[in-house]
Amino acid sequence: MQENDIAKTIKSLAEELRPELVRVRRHLHENPELSYQEFETSAFLRRHLQKAKLEVRTDYAETGAVGILRGRQEHPVVAIRGDIDALPIEEKTGLPFASKHPGVMHACGHDLHAAAALGAGLILARLRERLPGTVKIILQPGEEKNPGGAAVMIRNGVLKDPDVDVIFGLHSDPRFRAGEMGYKPGMMMAEPDEFYLTIRGKSGHGSAPHLTVDPVVIAAEVVLALQKIPSRMIDPYEHVVVTVGKIAGGYTTNVIPDTVELVGTVRTFRRGLAEEIERLMRRIVSGITAAYGAEFDLRFEYGYPPLINDEKITEFVADRGREYFGEPHCHLIERPSFGGEDFAFYLQHVKGCFFRLGTGNPEKGISAYWHNSAYTVDEDALPAGAGFLAYLAVKYMETHANQ
Repeated sequence: MQENDIAKTIKSLAEELRPELVRVRRHLHENPELSYQEFETSAFLRRHLQKAKLEVRTDYAETGAVGILRGRQEHPVVAIRGDIDALPIEEKTGLPFASKHPGVMHACGHDLHAAAALGAGLILARLRERLPGTVKIILQPGEEKNPGGAAVMIRNGVLKDPDVDVIFGLHSDPRFRAGEMGYKPGMMMAEPDEFYLTIRGKSGHGSAPHLTVDPVVIAAEVVLALQKIPSRMIDPYEHVVVTVGKIAGGYTTNVIPDTVELVGTVRTFRRGLAEEIERLMRRIVSGITAAYGAEFDLRFEYGYPPLINDEKITEFVADRGREYFGEPHCHLIERPSFGGEDFAFYLQHVKGCFFRLGTGNPEKGISAYWHNSAYTVDEDALPAGAGFLAYLAVKYMETHANQ
């Protein structure tokens, strides 16, 4: 088949599958499950894989699933990953298929990611006899929560038997429209670490603060001091974010509490820098608490590694994007994001590319950013994402068969 014929065939199959992809996405959106609790989500997706006659395996993670599609030969092996977990957010979209589960919603597009990865598998299943290789559809749990479902599945052998040669993944992006994509060679996303700090003082009556060690005041000073790390203690040419996302402590108006808890995140683009920031945090908090006669406990949890796309594979993805979507609809992303992604674990083991799929549409009122209670996607992105993932798999297999 000629290149344009392959693209046309896949686009036609993607459009044919559009109603099913919409049903899948809406079912997932209506029935979201938190990280590592995706039992019904996984079972639902497995049924679709089995219906398409993919070999289904569930031994890589308790709530994960992998569909294996074997073509004319074993290699090359192309993996396509879709994450499936939701977030602890109360949905406020007003959609007719809004979440049925209070306090849980797909606010990051994982419902679309899973449907697109599944859709790629359904498209490729119809082209099975033409495939000069093997495809693994990885439907992965726990992307939103350390240690990351990718790390769990890799540890349990998801990239083996047969060994994966390349992996592709996508993420919804409201900055681009459906039918557009964004790509970033090399460093694309940050290392997202977490810290949990407890300041222990001495409680007492609010009218007699001199008889207490007030952890609220100490916490306020700590929050301000931590902001000096990126602005005054780290080389300005480095890229660092230190954010306190939660402060909890106290009981009522006239009681100074014993403890205050602070929870936050540190974002960097290399592990060594994160380790230096942990040392600085301990020094700062130790000094402030000692000055006021308080004590502290600090737990620093290292998260996913930075996401670094393979340069050549990203060039391949960009070239295929121009063929599939058209030159004007493929966008080079100039700067890396401070967001984190456990797809980074896969890229430590195999070549691959993580790219952005356009899902925004201001005319339809679809513009909210990720982790927002109003987040949703333009469903025109479903056939676009499924089709492009399938196209990447076919073109990579054709290019690397018999190598």
